[in-house]
Amino acid sequence: MMNIFPIPAFNDNYIWLLQEGSHAVVVDPGDAGPVQAHLAREQLTLDAILVTHHHADHVGGVTQLASQWHCPVFGPAITPFTGVTDPVLDGEHLTLPTLNLTLQALAVPGHTLDHLAYYGDGMLFCGDTLFACGCGRLFEGTAAQMYQSLSRLAALPDTTQVYCSHEYTLANQRFALAADPDNADLHQRHQRDLQARAINQPTLPSTIGLEKRTNPFLRHQTATLIERASQQMGQTLSAGEATFAALRAWKDRF
Repeated sequence: MMNIFPIPAFNDNYIWLLQEGSHAVVVDPGDAGPVQAHLAREQLTLDAILVTHHHADHVGGVTQLASQWHCPVFGPAITPFTGVTDPVLDGEHLTLPTLNLTLQALAVPGHTLDHLAYYGDGMLFCGDTLFACGCGRLFEGTAAQMYQSLSRLAALPDTTQVYCSHEYTLANQRFALAADPDNADLHQRHQRDLQARAINQPTLPSTIGLEKRTNPFLRHQTATLIERASQQMGQTLSAGEATFAALRAWKDRF
């Protein structure tokens, strides 16, 4: 049975490690050290690396790990990062035979233009596109691109486990509570996540269903969020992309 572990890195990154028996795959190893320590402690072999996008806190340890373990690096076909050995295009499937797992690559530009997510077997590794109660900043892409990317992820089954790359949950919830103050599901989730972080437990994984109930960036059709985003912009906004863009701009200055 496959297990998934969050390896903490830097201040708030999670490097996700997928393990089946003595075999492992890691997602976005920004730092090789914590991965090497986990592999050594658990006596695991690293069989592959998955990369979602080119930012240094996601790829900084890739070259060292790939060199040590002589393993493939799956990542975006068009990217500034030069360490990808097995480029993947939108919609393509990659097979990880030692984990008995096949994942589909989903192009989700917005945070960066090269951003991929990986989906399969009820799991989503979404990098910095979708966060618990939040979404990534628009460093390279547009609000329209991020809106489409998040809509694509929101269309996955509600039971899909969401493994994003940062422990941003409580900070995101402060904004979510300001934008969506009457959301009972959000208040309940916030209390649960406060308790988890008080004992240094991760708030992840989430699920697509939970995000659709509590994440303002997936709730741009709801009357309260449309109204509050419109107040921020000083004009009446329509549901969907216009409200999403206003929420993202509000969060940037929150």
